[in-house]
Amino acid sequence: MSACGRNRREFLWQAGGGFTGLVLKTLLFQDGYPRNARAGDGGTDPLAPKEPHFPPRARNVIFLFMYGGPSQVDLFDPKPILNQKHGQTVDIESRKNAITTGTLLGSPFRFDRHGESGIEVSELYPNLARCVDDMAIIRSMWADSFAHGSAMIQMNTGSLFQGKPCLGSWAAYGLGTMNRNLPAFVVLLDPRGGPIGGAPNWSAGYMPATYQGTQFRTSGDPIINLSPRGGISRTQQRAQLDLLGAMNRTHQAARPHETELAARIESYELAYRMQAHAPEAVDLEAESEATRTLYGMDDPVSADFGRKCLLARRLVERGVRFVQIYSGGGHFDENWDAHNGIEKNHRLHCRETDRPISGLLIDLKRRGLLDDTLVVWTGEFGRMPTSQNGTGRDHNPKGFTAWMAGGGVKGGVVYGATDELGYAAVENPVHVHDLHATILHLLGFDHTQLTYFHGGREQRLTDVHGRVVEAVLA
Repeated sequence: MSACGRNRREFLWQAGGGFTGLVLKTLLFQDGYPRNARAGDGGTDPLAPKEPHFPPRARNVIFLFMYGGPSQVDLFDPKPILNQKHGQTVDIESRKNAITTGTLLGSPFRFDRHGESGIEVSELYPNLARCVDDMAIIRSMWADSFAHGSAMIQMNTGSLFQGKPCLGSWAAYGLGTMNRNLPAFVVLLDPRGGPIGGAPNWSAGYMPATYQGTQFRTSGDPIINLSPRGGISRTQQRAQLDLLGAMNRTHQAARPHETELAARIESYELAYRMQAHAPEAVDLEAESEATRTLYGMDDPVSADFGRKCLLARRLVERGVRFVQIYSGGGHFDENWDAHNGIEKNHRLHCRETDRPISGLLIDLKRRGLLDDTLVVWTGEFGRMPTSQNGTGRDHNPKGFTAWMAGGGVKGGVVYGATDELGYAAVENPVHVHDLHATILHLLGFDHTQLTYFHGGREQRLTDVHGRVVEAVLA
């Protein structure tokens, strides 16, 4: 420190009214710092394939998001003592720093052991339970918010506040794409509506828009306005793009460090290529009837989620890096938010997702895709062991369940535990940052080194937190 209380970096930056700092920033930029576009790996193409820090176990991710908060004590975390104490009262933190008295609500569902591992799974997931030997179930998840909006943003971006890049964007930024004709990151929403918070859940935040999630539909044109306007031929459209590209590149030549323009040029080209290739990717009629049945598409209740899971398999098969599928939309019983009755709510949403998810795992495995495709299942939080409105459960971020399969994950294991009531993580707690660090590790990244320079410092998905959950790695 200098005598005036400033360190050497501050002195150099502020000397000469700040011009010294501007010159220094320019010189550093010319030397490739900061490496926001992972420059040197992909050049001016932000989605060129890039090598991670070390050999990856997973090359793709399918992230199954159960919007609304599935109940851990009714699905993957059996609590016999909770059942024994059904009807008793307990003081519990039902909102941040708000202690209330609640009545304990035992689970109305039976749990049975499955697979060689003997892991207990609820009767609500009979088909998925057969895949338990491929799953690492984390029963000690915890997060920081009792509210859907901020909890979802945290599960997706690591932050409680909007404006940060989501996990899928970090994967696209770090790895690029293996298919130049499809987006690197695809989002599939529930037909009942998008999740609370909307697009910031799959936003690229302060990164170029190239890395944000692209919404796909499961039938017809996968993207709205994908087809060119009537009367414009492919030849005419190609000529328009060539002229626009030439003008943009002339403009860019005088501004070589404006990566946003390079990303915009590439987005136009990607849209053009997608017109020819995306319809084939979503053509589920090309699949056999047996495959569609495997995914539950013969049942009207599970058909929509089945289509999305089958489409996800087709997309990762074609090189898409990250596919996120949402179960649930709108409010209350339209998603997993079981305030008004856990039994009715979870019977519906488990029936919607059971066969599709088990079909996805089975199909990936038999095609040899599960080895390098990581499947993640979670909600934004779990639910309370106490009752709400008689038979429902309120939000609970203090202890809930997530599971992973494939892509370097050890199957047939349970990690961590909640207390005897299923309320709070007490054994080997796993924060959202830890889950993100583990996913990035499986993709080949040291989560402390995958960074993006913004706001004067190197930003990362896990901020200054996170640890890899080594116990769930194969």
